[in-house]
Amino acid sequence: MYDIPALDLPPLTAASGTVRLPGSKSISNRVLLLAGLAEGETVLLDLLDSDDTRVMLAALQALGCGVEQHEAGEAAGHAECRITGLGGRLAVHEADLFLGNAGTAMRPLAATLAVLAATQGGRFTLAGVPRMHERPIGDLVEALRPLGCRISELGRPGFPPLRVEGTAGGSLPGLAKPVRVRGDVSSQFLTALLLALPLVAGEHDLVVEVEGELISKPYVEITLNLLARFGIGVQREGFERFTIVRGARYTSPGRLHVEGDASSASYFVAAGAIAATGGAPVHIAGVGAGSIQGDIAFVDAARAMGAEVKTGPGWIEAHRGRWPLAGITLDANAIPDAAMTLAVMALYADGPTLLTGIASWRVKETDRIAAMAAELRKLGAEVAAGDDFIEVRPPARWLPASIRTYDDHRMAMCFSLAAFNGLAAGQPCGVPLRIEDPRCVGKTFPGYFEALFGLASADEAEVPVIAIDGPTASGKGTLAAAVARALGYHLLDSGLLYRAAGLAAAADGLSPDDEVAVARLAATLDLRFEHAEAGQGGTAHDTAADAVPDAARGNPGEPTRVWLRGREITAELRHESTGLLASRVSALPAVRQALHGLQLSFRRAPGLVADGRDMGTVVFPGAALKVFLTANAAQRAERRHKQLISKGIQASIADLRADLEARDARDRNRAVSPLKPAEDAFLLDNSDLTIEESVAQVLGWWQARCPFAEAQAHTPTP
Repeated sequence: MYDIPALDLPPLTAASGTVRLPGSKSISNRVLLLAGLAEGETVLLDLLDSDDTRVMLAALQALGCGVEQHEAGEAAGHAECRITGLGGRLAVHEADLFLGNAGTAMRPLAATLAVLAATQGGRFTLAGVPRMHERPIGDLVEALRPLGCRISELGRPGFPPLRVEGTAGGSLPGLAKPVRVRGDVSSQFLTALLLALPLVAGEHDLVVEVEGELISKPYVEITLNLLARFGIGVQREGFERFTIVRGARYTSPGRLHVEGDASSASYFVAAGAIAATGGAPVHIAGVGAGSIQGDIAFVDAARAMGAEVKTGPGWIEAHRGRWPLAGITLDANAIPDAAMTLAVMALYADGPTLLTGIASWRVKETDRIAAMAAELRKLGAEVAAGDDFIEVRPPARWLPASIRTYDDHRMAMCFSLAAFNGLAAGQPCGVPLRIEDPRCVGKTFPGYFEALFGLASADEAEVPVIAIDGPTASGKGTLAAAVARALGYHLLDSGLLYRAAGLAAAADGLSPDDEVAVARLAATLDLRFEHAEAGQGGTAHDTAADAVPDAARGNPGEPTRVWLRGREITAELRHESTGLLASRVSALPAVRQALHGLQLSFRRAPGLVADGRDMGTVVFPGAALKVFLTANAAQRAERRHKQLISKGIQASIADLRADLEARDARDRNRAVSPLKPAEDAFLLDNSDLTIEESVAQVLGWWQARCPFAEAQAHTPTP
């Protein structure tokens, strides 16, 4: 996940390939609570790993549930989460729960703990972030109090934080009558009651009646489907009256697979509709025909706008069809989250798009009607909005824009699609886009931007490059990694490639000076990188021909692990002897040429920071910013000495300095790509600078050149 203040996206030109979705948030938090209430162990496969599920897991642990998680492995294939449930009996009778901004945790837990405390005794507080304390919960509270639940609103009436409490042996006399709840603000209130009331279903049926028109009905369908899987039968009359059958008792299904998130699928369906113009579509794995999620209906809306979309069991494929897209009028009451994606797709239409039935947008992570209208206008769209509708007319001319995300994950994800603006009809060329606070996607899809960049491509000339060159031990690798982290860019450590080539030559018994043989070997270097997959607990594997550095995954620097010909060489890469091999093979012109194409392949959206000896002079001569980093030999020798001593390796500073000076001379005087500053490089002597000061200087130079130069410089996090 990108843990940076803002992410600049170059104009994107195409999309194709496969993306695997994280688990559905709506399903994940429901099944977590259900597993926590059931008796025995439930194994949940491919559960979403996100901010919202983490707060639910933490709450379950605080309440005494057993939680055991196992990452997906190459053999197992699926991530597993094992929940040992409470069997409907409180194990803990007092707890303070922090639930972030997760409505799917706050509302059901409030109802569940209210009825359990009222009958078994207990005292629980439920709080969240400031925005959660602005999201209404009053209708749920007013439905619970007549039952006999004791609920205190600790802040503004009708909103969290809440305290629920009760005495052991208590009862809920109000259950003799139907429980009444409003349905026109949020369907989560009804869901919360349907999840909580089976805990107190005795000898009589329990009835829930909905007042007013129920919104977001498909989310209630998800609740009913999952209740059935945990043994709870619910009879219903339309969406007005629900009856929980007497004697209801939660039973574990044993194992349950969480399907991919249909709301998240909407962004990639849209990407295909806009930018999959060649032979290959955008293939979305994890959700498809037969999904229990209402947002799968987004597929029909995308087709109405002109997209070519196919579905099958567990998959969706999207390709551009009609172009420009068609403006549509749609009652989006059933797909409120995915409807936000339609509002951005409307930017690519040939007429206005009117979305109605979206009053629930007002009480989501932010006031989404106001937020969408404000940010769409920044891009040049004409927007009209009211209490339950938004109308979008596409821009006559697209404008560069810095999109505010309001700490709302869906604002960040849907507006990223505006980066394809160069494809819009009548648009002469693309304009840059900034997504502020991209880390907010961690609520439901921590790896979203990584997934997007895995599908999307950009014209090479539009992908910015920062080249950082310098002599051995000048600190350029540390500086480049920190700059890449601060900007969310990919990272190319060119020295790693030469070190790997040197190790391969040594393994084959080749002289590091045998230019022809080493070059032949370097051209087919069998390298594999493994990176921690941000937010999902898995790993990503890339071959040398498809190398994606860690900075692209929010974890810049050296790859987590590196393999050469199937053998791990992570530790060997940093040996002094490996550095000497790299220095020798890198002086060979044919070897440098053999690795040139691999180095160029690292230039991918959103941008690249490349460090080495000739990044700004030979490999990326058109880099937007070039920095030549140096420090005096004495300082570099002292730094290297500290590094070696910290590893338990004895060394002489005098010998290290002599070696560095010899390497410098060899690098400066080699026949091809000699070490020297590019003519337009900024010179940075960091002999007396901290890494923080060096990073700040480079970011300052970059901010003066980037498309949003007026914005405040990124805060470095080296």
